Amino acid sequence: MEIVVAGRHTDVPERFRQHVTDKLARLEQLAPRAQRIDVEVTHEPNPRQAAAAERVELTVVGKGPVIRAEACADDRYGAFDLAIDKLAERLRRARDRRKSHRGKVPTPVSDPLPPIEDLEPEPAAPEPSEDGVVETTLGDSPVVIREKVHVAQPMTIDDALYEMELVGHDFFLFVDAETAQPSVAYRRRGWSYGVIKLDAAVTSLGSGAGAAAAPQAGGIATPAGAAAQR
Repeated sequence: MEIVVAGRHTDVPERFRQHVTDKLARLEQLAPRAQRIDVEVTHEPNPRQAAAAERVELTVVGKGPVIRAEACADDRYGAFDLAIDKLAERLRRARDRRKSHRGKVPTPVSDPLPPIEDLEPEPAAPEPSEDGVVETTLGDSPVVIREKVHVAQPMTIDDALYEMELVGHDFFLFVDAETAQPSVAYRRRGWSYGVIKLDAAVTSLGSGAGAAAAPQAGGIATPAGAAAQR
């Protein structure tokens, strides 16, 4: 298993790299299918953020879903210890789920819809970075839009919630295996979850019934609408 340590806005001394490598090597038994663990260390120079000046993010890449954990502290060793505890718990959860699903025949899902080929590409499209991220500005304004495209495999809502917990996010974008609808699972208060789906039939503001239905669908999909349901 390869361990890659990188610093963002900071240098990573060899002593810390060795500390990280030694402790992550112990997790190999929890992640036998892991091919690589990426470790990103970020330093926040703002003195007002001294209590959380060091951030450590751990990402396990291999066969199966990506598993991620991150934590902040006033020093990088403390942040790393917090992050590795979270990562170990998520790896155990993934291992237990594999055991409980062993022997079951997976439900076949249809292939994702092919991309639309007849759309004209935008002129002077920026080249993506090494991790597939594209950053553009909104017109002449200083607003920067960060865009990243992920390969989506259709999955059930149960699988989407499971992968959302593995990466520690409050929402998860996926394609529903049963309906082929683009969907977002999100965390609600009180240990409950919500799912918002897009109806592909409502794609334009035309006349008649489509025009009347479009504002309602758009209202449900807005962040404010999602927050209101909480």
